[in-house]
This record gives sequence, structure tokens and C-alpha cells, in this order.
Amino acid sequence: MHLPQLIIDLALILGAAGIITLLFKRLKQPMVLGYIIAGFIVGPNFHLFPTIADSEGIKTWSEIGVIFLLFSLGLEFSFKKLMRVGGTAAITAFVEITCITIAGYYVGQLMGWGTMDSLFLGGLLASSSTTIIIRAFEELGIKKKPFTKIVFGVLVIEDIVVILMMVLLSTMAVSRQFEGTEMIFTILKLSFFLAIWFLAGIFLLPTFLKKMEKYINSETLLILSIALCLGMVILATQVGFSAELGAFIMGSIIAETTVSEKVEHLIQPVKDLFGAIFFVSVGMLIDPKMIGEYWAPVLWVTLLTIVGKFVSTSAGALLSGQTLRQSVQVGMSMAQVGEFAFIIATLGLSLGVTSDFLFPVAVGVSAITTFTTPYMIKFSVPLYEWLERVLPEKWLNTLNRYSASSQTLQADSDWKIVLRSYIRVIVLNSVIMMGVILLNVYYIGPFVMKYIQNEWLARILSVLIGIAMMSPFIWALMIQKISSTAYKALWLDSKYNHGPLVVVEVVRNVVGVLLVGFLVNQYFPFWQALLGTAFILACVLIVLRSQLQKYYDRIERRFLANLNARETADAGKSPRRDLLPWDAQVSEIEVNPWSTLIDKPLVSLELREKYGINIGAIKRGEVTIYAPTRDEKIFPHDTLVVIGTEEQLEEFGKVVDTLNVIPNNALNDDNVGLTSIMVDEYTGLKGQTVRTSGIREKTNALVVGIARGSEKILNPDSNTTFQWGDVIWLVGDRKRIKDFHI
Repeated sequence: MHLPQLIIDLALILGAAGIITLLFKRLKQPMVLGYIIAGFIVGPNFHLFPTIADSEGIKTWSEIGVIFLLFSLGLEFSFKKLMRVGGTAAITAFVEITCITIAGYYVGQLMGWGTMDSLFLGGLLASSSTTIIIRAFEELGIKKKPFTKIVFGVLVIEDIVVILMMVLLSTMAVSRQFEGTEMIFTILKLSFFLAIWFLAGIFLLPTFLKKMEKYINSETLLILSIALCLGMVILATQVGFSAELGAFIMGSIIAETTVSEKVEHLIQPVKDLFGAIFFVSVGMLIDPKMIGEYWAPVLWVTLLTIVGKFVSTSAGALLSGQTLRQSVQVGMSMAQVGEFAFIIATLGLSLGVTSDFLFPVAVGVSAITTFTTPYMIKFSVPLYEWLERVLPEKWLNTLNRYSASSQTLQADSDWKIVLRSYIRVIVLNSVIMMGVILLNVYYIGPFVMKYIQNEWLARILSVLIGIAMMSPFIWALMIQKISSTAYKALWLDSKYNHGPLVVVEVVRNVVGVLLVGFLVNQYFPFWQALLGTAFILACVLIVLRSQLQKYYDRIERRFLANLNARETADAGKSPRRDLLPWDAQVSEIEVNPWSTLIDKPLVSLELREKYGINIGAIKRGEVTIYAPTRDEKIFPHDTLVVIGTEEQLEEFGKVVDTLNVIPNNALNDDNVGLTSIMVDEYTGLKGQTVRTSGIREKTNALVVGIARGSEKILNPDSNTTFQWGDVIWLVGDRKRIKDFHI
């Protein structure tokens, strides 16, 4: 019986990968390196073990692996996560990427490499390894340090920038065009299609998934997700971009839906399988003779990676307003190349535009910097302390003043707010209208003309279809009011503001006229198009104005609802509703001066053990003691802020000889009460225990309950570990609880 060679090769690849990665897991080394070594072992340059025979088949599977790697990255990405990164990480990332990319290009030139080799060298140095950095942070126990948030933000931006860089490198490799105008056109084209895909995807996909929700199970969702991914891959390649970009875009669109976590979970095994095949195929390309021959470039590029990334990242962090200490820590953490280096190096080989030596250089640099990363991070503080000793005091004072001044928040000016609103209206609606025009010219128009013999009628019908699709966005672009108090403030503030505001209004109307005229001119000569444009705009902006406004509002509401669907769904899991089954409430109980509880420390009273209640605060005259310690005593006429069920409060009230019980919603001091926080990326509590988290010390509040899915934990033990998504209920100072983060 004949067995296809591809099956034999897959058995060999996965068997080698499984054994090597088990060894690497035991040695606590990155699995990616294990896959690469496994690929080398079964590759054509290592003859001790059997070698794969069907290299073309494995190459196809590895290309599928890259697609699923980028699709999974998109699922983890989310455009909102990029918006939450903040200015510090953005400035740091762009300084680092710009400097190291340019430095990589010129180092390649100095070593005598060609233009494309140098460009791809700069590109593969532009990203750092998220996997290696996270592993190093976990091993060193510093994952919750303040500077790590900047590092993770930089990694998010690096991912998106490197993906866009791959598109530009592919374009240059195919066209061999390096002119500035060609690059600008490519960037504008890329920006346009990204905007179109994102806007259309967010508007259509969540709506479709919601309507089909009752028909979709896990199996169907997996198949549908892969189909959407591959469909966007085809669309991206048809437009002229890379398959990787299409996969990433579809992943980022699904990331904004309510099924993103489920899709991410379902796609994980598929990504792991094909990703392993990709990295094994990378290892198959390793030629030890080539690495030995090019040991000097490996050494120089390694030094460039370690020193260049440290200096550029630290400089970017300093420019963003961080202290010298944090800047050094961020820079030392980023000094390695990531998994994208292999993807970019493989891209160059597949396009046939880079030399054979670039790939082994990338592998050698990656292997070395993987092992140096933990030591770089570990010695970041000693390096900072050394810099603090050797740098002139004047420089240190200047850096400190700059850092302090950069932390001062500057309020947006009215002009900035108004211009930002105008730009959003003009750009978004122009992009949508241009997308409709292209759809009409390349697909709708030819379809209509194919089935309608009368050419004049076909042209009119094509234009009418295009205008009907564009009309809500024509109204929004040319008529929609900029509803902001900033606009009114500018108009009323000074007559000198009237001119610039009128100019901006004229600009957006001119843009609208040009776009409508461009559509009509595709089917009719200039003068006919001019008259037709005037007639169309009169109908759209005067006759149909109110109808279009209502229709556009509906479109906008649906888009925003889809965009915020995840947050809405999370909010729907109301923490307060989760708490209802506990039947818990906060009450104030005044202590009778003759109570048996007087002058005894809380630890000896064992109130939680005996009555199941917690004391969140003690009001003593005009002083409030938040989250009292175990040694705090109860004095006559103290008012105890207590949390518990109705039965527990009633039982406890008998002990203290209750004078007054006030429901939670009637508390006089609004600053004391029951408040919840969630274990997420902001609070940084995942993996911490109640005791080690420092919640009591930082918030003056007491942890009285945890909602974990359907599980309700009342009065959690101090050794209880917080898990991702837990809702923690605290009683104490509301303001300090709200501001809490590690």
C-alpha cells in the first residue's frame, strides 16, 4: 500500500519537534528555538537522522503556518489595545524602530551587502520577541514592575509596524521601486484598504455573528473563522498585499467581537500545529557551513542588536518622559530579535530578492540574543546605578526635570478638539465614499453594463446605485454638525476664529463635491458630470437631508454598538448582580458603650469566624479608620461599617447592642462603601494572593468577596490567589479603591 511522502515527512517533523521541545521545556528554553533545532536535525544539512523528501509540500504547510500565526496575533491585538498603549510606549517604539531599522540598513551597506539584503536586515531587527521577554520577566519575578507595562506597549506597536513593514518590503522587492513617490503611494494605498476593511468588517461581521448566534457551535465557529481568515488572505493578495497582512487584519477584526476569546481558544491548536511546522521548516534552512562562513556578520549584527536596541529604546523612553532608571530597564529588556525575524528572512528568500546568507545570520543572532536577554534584564539596575555615578550631575538634573515636566497633563485646546473632529469626519467618510466608488467602477458598473443593452441607461443606473450607497456619507461629510462645545466656544470667543472655521467647512464641502464628481466622471464626460454632480448634491443635501440624517445615525449607532460589543458584554456581566446571591449588604452599627466587645483587639473577637461578617471601617468621631488592622480595638460609641447578610448582621447586632442599622444606600459617608474591581491588565492582580497583593495597605479596604464566573467566594482566605477576570469586592475608601493598581 502506497503512503504519500508528505505523511511520512510530517511524522518525521512532528516527532523530532516533540522530542526536542520536551528537552527544551526541561531546560526552560524557548520552544521556538527547539522547533528550529528539530528542523535542522531533519533538514538536508544534517545527515545523522532521516531527512524529509517532499520539501515543496512542507514549504506550503509552512506558509499556512505563517498565516495562522498572524491570524492569532491579530486575535490578540485589537485596535483598542493599540489605542490604550499610550504616548510613552508609542514614542519609545517609533524611536526604537526608526533608529534600529536605519542602523541595520547602513550596517548591511558597510559589510558590502546589496540594497535588498540591507533593507531586509533593517526590517528583521525592528521587532523584539514577546515570548522571550515574558519568559524572562516571569523567571526574574518582575512581570508586575512599572517599566514592564511600557515594554508590553512597545511590543504591541512593534507587531503592527513590522507587519506594515513586511508589506512595504514585499512591494519594493516585486517592483524594485525605491522612489519616494512610489513609497508614499504604497503607504496611502495600504492605509486606505486597512481603513476600508476595518470599517466594513466591524459594521458587518459582528452583526452577522449575532444573527447567526443560535446556529453556531464550536465546530461551526472554528470553520467559519478559518474561512474568514483565508477569505481575507485572498482579498489582500488580490489587492496587491501579502497573505500575512490579510490574516492579521481578519484576526484584529474578530478581536473586536464578543466571540474573540472563544475563537482564540479554538484556533490555538491549529496555530500550534502549523506554527510548529513553520519554525521546523525555518530550521531546515540552517546550513552550519554558511553560519561558520559568515560568523563575522553574525557577530556584528548581534552587537548591533544588543547595543543598538538598548540605546535606541532607552532614548525613546527618555524622550517620552520616563526616568533614567525606567528607560534603562526598558532598553535592556528589548535587546533581542523576535519571531518576526524568521518570517521576514523567509519572505526575502521566497521572493528571491535576498542572499542565502541573510537567513543563517538571522538565526545566529536570534539564538545568541535569546540567551543574553535574561542577563540584560537582570543587570539593568546595576547599569543604571553605574550611569548615575558616572554621568555629570547637571545631566541627571536635566533628565529629572524633563521627566517631571513631561508627566504634567496638558489640556487639549479648543482648536485641537475641533480640528480632530473635522479630520475624523472628513477622513472616515472620504475613505468609505472612495471605497464605494472603486466597488462601483470595478464591479457594479461592469455588471450592470453586461446585462443592460442600452449603454446610456446602464451608465445612469450605475451612477444612481453608487450615489444611493454614498448618500448617507455625502450628508455626513458635507452637512453633519461638529457637535462640540469647543466649536461654539471658538465661534463666540473671537471674530478672528470665524474665518478659519469657515475655511474648514469649505474644505470638507470641496472634498465631497470632488468625490461625487469623480464617480459621475467615470461614466460621463466632464461637463455632463459637472451638471450631474450639482443636481445630485442638490437632491442629496436638500430634498433628502432629514432622511439621510436618520439613516446615517442608524449606521453610526450600529457601528459603535459593534465596536463596543465586547465592553458591553463584559458590562452585562454585572458584578453587582453576581453579588446578589450572597444577599450581602453594608451597614453602619453604633457600638453600645456597655458592649462586651469594648477594648478588645479585632483578632481576639474572631468576628468573621463567629458571625461571618467583616468590618470594613471604624468611624470614631471625625476620624475614619479604613480596613482596620487585626490589632485595632473597638471603643465606646464607635460606628462600625460592617458587611454581611441580613441574618448575619442581625445576629451581630445583638452582640453589640445595636442602636441604629442603616442600609447601604443610606450611608452618610459616601466615601465608605462596597466597591468592586476586576483582575485585568490594569490592576495587575493576576497570580497575587489577598495577602501579597497589598490591597489593604494601598486602599484602606477589606476584601470581602470574589466573584469567579458562577462561583461566589464570601470572606476569602488571605491565601486565595486572584485569577484573570475575577471580580473582587471590597469595603472601604471608594476613592482609593478606584485608583488602585499594582
